[in-house]
Amino acid sequence: MRITALFYCRLSAILFLLPIAMPAFGQGTLLDIMQDELQHEFEVLQKEETPPYFMSYSVSDVFEASVSTEFGVLVQSTKEESRLCAVEVRVGDYTMDNTREIRGDMFANIMSGMQDMKPLPLDSDNETAIRQALWKETNKTYRDAIQRYAKVKSNVAVKVEAEDQSDDFAKLSQHANSIAPPVDPHTLLPDLEKWETKLKSYSAPFLELETMYQGDASFSFRFERKYYVSTEGAKLASNRSYARLFINGMVKAEDGMELPLYKTYSSFTPDEMPSDEEIIADVKAMISKMKALKEAPVVNPYTGPAILSGRAAGVFFHEIFGHRIEGHRQKQEDEGQTFKKKVDQQILPEFMDVYSDPTQSELNGTKLLGYYEYDDQGVKAEKVPVVVDGVFKNFLMARSPIEGFPASNGHGRAEAGYKPVSRQSNLLVTTDKPISKEELRELLIDECKKQEKEFGLLFEDIQGGFTMTGRTIPNAFNVIPTEVYRIYTDGRPDELVRGVDLVGTPLVMFSNITATGSDMEIFNGRCGAESGWVPVSAASPSLFVSQVEVQKKSKSQERPPLLPRPDADASSSDNTGSSF
Repeated sequence: MRITALFYCRLSAILFLLPIAMPAFGQGTLLDIMQDELQHEFEVLQKEETPPYFMSYSVSDVFEASVSTEFGVLVQSTKEESRLCAVEVRVGDYTMDNTREIRGDMFANIMSGMQDMKPLPLDSDNETAIRQALWKETNKTYRDAIQRYAKVKSNVAVKVEAEDQSDDFAKLSQHANSIAPPVDPHTLLPDLEKWETKLKSYSAPFLELETMYQGDASFSFRFERKYYVSTEGAKLASNRSYARLFINGMVKAEDGMELPLYKTYSSFTPDEMPSDEEIIADVKAMISKMKALKEAPVVNPYTGPAILSGRAAGVFFHEIFGHRIEGHRQKQEDEGQTFKKKVDQQILPEFMDVYSDPTQSELNGTKLLGYYEYDDQGVKAEKVPVVVDGVFKNFLMARSPIEGFPASNGHGRAEAGYKPVSRQSNLLVTTDKPISKEELRELLIDECKKQEKEFGLLFEDIQGGFTMTGRTIPNAFNVIPTEVYRIYTDGRPDELVRGVDLVGTPLVMFSNITATGSDMEIFNGRCGAESGWVPVSAASPSLFVSQVEVQKKSKSQERPPLLPRPDADASSSDNTGSSF
């Protein structure tokens, strides 16, 4: 979500399925209805005083199923089907249209970026009802467009010249024409009751720890068939699906700090999930680790050397780098534009490359959730070399041009019912100088001694994070670790600690990256921003950073529960029901 100059992204561990064959929603007729109605409305509106120069319809047929359990008991089980549409109408021309930022009018820009998810009739045989819904939304969107276009022209006339004089919409040399065959999503999830039984067995082991504050298991499956047509001639139908299994446990320390651990599994279809034995073993490992976390010492604010595991580094790059290379942010005058003037300049060590590749479906046998063939503006996906030999080269572009980057590279993305903007896909960090974990550890200890630090930090696992990219507030990030260790210089065993948030600013953090590991870990998740939640992947080797900053994690002021859980034996030695 974007609020004034603040860009706020929450990254959650969730999975995304590759495009596969698709359901019998519409039976091949919906796309034809959309195309015919679009052309009809476009021709009629050409007679208006301010006619549109571009229009598009995007419709998503969505099948969703979810199950959740807590401590071995079923809490929720649902199935739902919906059809959502987004209508885009542009008036003016490719050079300047109604989508241009209205400088000085924060509220107008926020409202323009918002999108109501408009439902369409699910009955594809009822052509009249579908046409009526599209007609109604087109009429409203057109009226909003001409009103905003008048404000844009006035704004341009009275404000100083914009920093970026690029056009508002990029022309395409070719238009998508790709129809994936339909698939019935019910065949991919024939038995939801089976998952109810599975999830009860996954969350039941949390009962073994009497001080467990939360012990959940949830499963979700989403299948989406996307249809897209435009007045430029694009005609696209694609299939995307993903399944997610999410295990979540939490204990509460005596000082009120909540200590969660997570485990997420992703697959294209539900039957590709790991075995019950593997998942239950992971749950038991989580329980053991949470016992240790509850008693772990709190880390005070700290600056010094650190190692980020590949998984932690992937989230780190997604948050502090990925959002700053999304093209449309380089055009907004309230954005910090960290890298806009860094093209062809060194920003990372010369042994590091970064690229974004939505065409890559897997890495080292792991599926990449940011995979797709066409973006949500009907543009074919492209691999984008962002950093080459440490030198910044490219932004991720949708169809909103910026200075020096006039064309889309297939990164216009949106959740069903939202307007696309440039977003991340698969952000992949590579290195030409990998070293082993042992060598990284030696570098850490040597650097700690140089800085006269008793210990360095190892960030082993991460929950997610958020970043701010605007000008009027600090251009900072906050990455939220769940598993952190002190590595002592005197040879003492590594020590699990708690209460750590990794904070900082991007250019300083990048300048402190000294070495990279030989591993490659992947974080799959969903990223939320102004065009909704989209599936993404981030992969990176481990990083050695000569200087990081951590701050204390926020914590609740509530005591742990005074009473033991009803299922627990009050006399158990593990019971820590507090007393005053």
